[in-house]
Amino acid sequence: MTSLTERLDGPSAIAIWGSDEPGDAFRLGTRELDWHHHRRGQLFCIESGLIRLHTKQGSWLLPPQRIGWLPPGLHHKVTLSGVLSGWGVLLTPAASRTLPSQPCVMGVSDLLRALVRRAAGWTNADRLTPAQTRVVAVLLDEIRGAPQEPLHLPMPTDIRALRIANALIRRPHDARTLHELGEWAGLSERTARRIFMTETGMGFAQWRQQARLTLALERLAANEPIADVAEALGYATSSNFIAMFRRAFGEPPARYFAKQRRTRNVG
Repeated sequence: MTSLTERLDGPSAIAIWGSDEPGDAFRLGTRELDWHHHRRGQLFCIESGLIRLHTKQGSWLLPPQRIGWLPPGLHHKVTLSGVLSGWGVLLTPAASRTLPSQPCVMGVSDLLRALVRRAAGWTNADRLTPAQTRVVAVLLDEIRGAPQEPLHLPMPTDIRALRIANALIRRPHDARTLHELGEWAGLSERTARRIFMTETGMGFAQWRQQARLTLALERLAANEPIADVAEALGYATSSNFIAMFRRAFGEPPARYFAKQRRTRNVG
């Protein structure tokens, strides 16, 4: 795997398909990969479990059946939780130029998944046939057209605002107001509000909800009951939590994760 991510010759796109089976060349599972970077850009999609990608700018959460994009050369670390199967595409810097310059999460189509499955059959090829080259061209078009999804949790860099952000990630049920949190961290509510907007691109209330959403996905992916997740995140009732989840994803959590399981079973 490492040699493929660093390879600058050969096909512009190299597709891989991995599992948590012993002996798999692209072994997945549960693990943490410390800070590193790759010469090729990386697209990856898991079909079970959860991935959290950390960069200096913040973190991106990757639930099943979503594409994570990591531009070439960007330092990052990765936490994999219960990832049993998944696939990826490694792109040369030239092929990566038409994709976002920052990490992001995108939706995945059935066509894209089928194209990656096809291309994974010639992962180690040094040169592609004309027919294979056409498949790669369509694959890249599908990637460029994939819609982005709001699963990024940007982190402030101001040390006081960062203290607030880290406290809410550790204790998402913390009900203190921004005024109270600001006093605790050593800055005024007005300053805290300005810093969050300037450094994360989100208002504080939006940032707090995004933090709870990402933490909710992690807990739900681990099969925690919805009522327990709602309580852990500080929601007064399960229905309030389900309403927040529905606004973000267009459907309640039970249906969302049932859909992921159905997609995996079809594959």
